[in-house]
Parts: sequence; structure tokens; C-alpha cells
Amino acid sequence: MFKKVLIANRAEIARRIIRTCEKLGIETVAVYSEADENSLYVKEATESYCIGKPPVSHSYLNIEAILDVAKKTGAEAIHPGYGLLSENATFAKQVEEAGLIFIGPKSEVIEAMGSKLEARRTMAAVGVPIVQGVNEPIADTDEAAKIAHEIGYPVMLKASAGGGGIGMQLVRDEVELRNAFEGNQKRAQSFFGDGTMFIEKFIADPHHVEVQILADHYGHIIPVFERECSIQRRNQKVVEEAPSPFISQETREKMLDAAVNAAKTIGYTNAGTIEFLVDGAQNFYFLEMNTRLQVEHPVTEEISGLDLVEEQLKIANDEILTITRQDLKRNGHAIEVRIYAEHPVTFFPSPGKITKLVLPTGDGIRHEVAVETGSVVTPFYDPMIAKLIVWAPTRKEACERLIDALSNYVIEGIQTNIPMLLDVVKHEQFKSGVTTTKFVEQFYIPKNSTISK
Repeated sequence: MFKKVLIANRAEIARRIIRTCEKLGIETVAVYSEADENSLYVKEATESYCIGKPPVSHSYLNIEAILDVAKKTGAEAIHPGYGLLSENATFAKQVEEAGLIFIGPKSEVIEAMGSKLEARRTMAAVGVPIVQGVNEPIADTDEAAKIAHEIGYPVMLKASAGGGGIGMQLVRDEVELRNAFEGNQKRAQSFFGDGTMFIEKFIADPHHVEVQILADHYGHIIPVFERECSIQRRNQKVVEEAPSPFISQETREKMLDAAVNAAKTIGYTNAGTIEFLVDGAQNFYFLEMNTRLQVEHPVTEEISGLDLVEEQLKIANDEILTITRQDLKRNGHAIEVRIYAEHPVTFFPSPGKITKLVLPTGDGIRHEVAVETGSVVTPFYDPMIAKLIVWAPTRKEACERLIDALSNYVIEGIQTNIPMLLDVVKHEQFKSGVTTTKFVEQFYIPKNSTISK
């Protein structure tokens, strides 16, 4: 096993990786910006090095600085976490060229799956269902209008590169399309350096269900169940659970098989996630592949008993998977909520100093937290500061445990989305287990919420 691993990330995911490395006797190297000097993960790593000013372009996206620290400290491998450089093919390639191990798939696989258009073509070629749309870049607004007319409105206008909802917009007619095309194209170019756009048919009220996979370098691929991630705001997930309460066992097995076939075709290794949209009739369609560890990986760990970070490290160390699909036994139900430093109605970030933090305790409660009392949440990074995960033998018990834990979560000095999360998980539609990506839009009504005015 590796003796020393550099973590090219920050906050709670850096702490999560450090925890598993410590369990395996691996030394860790943390990198941080000037804004994160007093962060918990910086204190917990074996070694820590400042790599630049607060803006991510000067620090966490500074490939040269990160590689310099890796070489200086004698790190053998780099774990990218999620976000930031985790799906950057250039970074992965430079890590490989530096003689280090990138804890993830090969750079060429990241590059192929980083393009949604290339991913669509790949999945279609192996028989994975894809949403009706185009598999080639759209040149301009006129071509977009022609294609949308042929497919039939409403359609989804999407950027081929990146994620997080950037460059993506629902358009209902040609006027909306013409107004939206160039703006989304420019936004995608600005964020990802790639303004390539394409169009897919809009699927009304879909479920967002994803399959976790693990794949070693010897052709062994296992699907580690699925997760339901339909509760989203602004196309970003806020509540995730495993297993999905919506799909049937027949649909589940078909999705797991499709994910394994897709991973095998592209030569995937390490941990990854294949995301699907599922309609009301349980037809599923490929959405995208995330070539990294997911934010919501803890719910899969809770029902499978696996440590996914440990499995990542072992695979990167060229070890053979010691478990099979038949070995995996699903146990109970787990739900995760993402806690953001943000206004619970407008979702605007709420930076500031945390004057008090009290975490709920009890059976089946797990925390992945980036902060403590006295921590300062800066405006420079994603406002997610913690994840609360609950496990219970049944979904009903997990919902009850989650409501109780959220009700006893104390965080003062900044605003958070905890009131919004409570409203969501208390809602009868959520309790029923039939939630779509339109849940927040349809059922979360702030004026009737527990949010204090």
C-alpha cells in the first residue's frame, strides 16, 4: 500500500480521505489556500502546505503548485476528492507523467466521459438507453432551432462540458431557445473553456437515480447498488438516499447491468458513478458519468458496509477486488442531506463566523463536517459545510431519525439550509418515497415553511 498520499482537495472530503488513510497507516499531505489556513483538515493531515491565494485559480486549480508539493514531500499518489480537479483530464495526465498514481481512472477515460456528447455516443454504442437528442455539437442558434423543432418542444439545452447545471436550461419554444442559446454557450465557455452545446428531449418529472461502481485493473467490475438523488435545487442535489425507494427490483437489476456493461466498454477503473434519468414508467436513460468519488458516497457505504475510499486506494495500488456482486448484501436504508451555509429560501451563500456548532448524536447518525465552532466560512468556495447521514433498518425509521437529528442540529452565526431540509424531509410526498427532480419546485413553499421570517 502507499506510504504517503497527497489530497488535492479541501474541507470535508479532505477530512474523509484523511480518516481512511490513517486507518490504513498512510501518511497524508494536505494543500490549502491562504483562506483555509485554519481549517480542520489542514490540522489533521500529516503534513500541510499553502499553495496560493484564496481564489481557486490561484490555489486548488493550480496544477503546477500541487505537483510541486507532491514531489517535494515524496507523495506516491494523489487523491482528487470530488469537484475542483477531480474530473480534469489534464491534471490526471500530468499526475501520470510525473510518475505518480492518480487515484481514479486513466486520463483518457476522464476526457471521454467529461464530454457529455462523447459519453452519449459511447453509451448508445453499447446499448445503454439515451434520451432522444443529438450526438454532435450544435453550430449556432439557427441549427439549434431546427433540431429542437424536429425533436419537439420542450427540450433541454445543455453544455457538453462541465456540470452543476451550468450551461443547462429548459426551453419551451423557439423564442426561449433563441434567447437562451448564446448566453448558455458563453457561460459554458467561461466556466469550462468549452462552449459546445447540444439538445435533448425534455423528460417531465424524472427521477435521478445513479449506480455506484467499483472496477479494478483486472477486469472485475461490481455495482455497489444505487442511490436516489432526485431532491435538487438549481440542478444540484441536496438530499440523497440508498437504496432508491422508487424503482422496482427488475428495474434495479437492469440499471446495474447497464452500468457494468458501460464501465467495461470504456475500460473504466476505480470508483465511478453512472447517472440515469428514470421516468414514471421506470424507463431509464443515461444522463452522465462521474469519474470520481461522489459527494453522496456515504449512503452507499452505510448500506453496503464498504469503505469506498479504501477501495479506491486499493484499486489504485493495483490490488484485485476481493468482493463480488454476489457477495454484496444490502443492509437497511440510509439518507444524506447536504448542509449549506446559505439562505434557506433564496439559496444565496451566507459566509461568516460560526459562533456555535452542536452536532446531534445517537445510533445511526454520521457526520462529515468541514467546520467547528469558531470556523469562518469564506465566500471563495462552495458553501457546503457538512453532510448529515442517517442509517436505520427501514426507510420509515431512517426518515424519523433524520428529522430528529436535523431538529437537534445547532449552528449559529451564519444562515444554513437546515430549515429547508426539515421542510423537505417532513413532507408527506418525501415520506412516500415518490420524489422527482421537480420536488423543490412543486412542494417546497417557503411561506408555509418552518423558516423564521
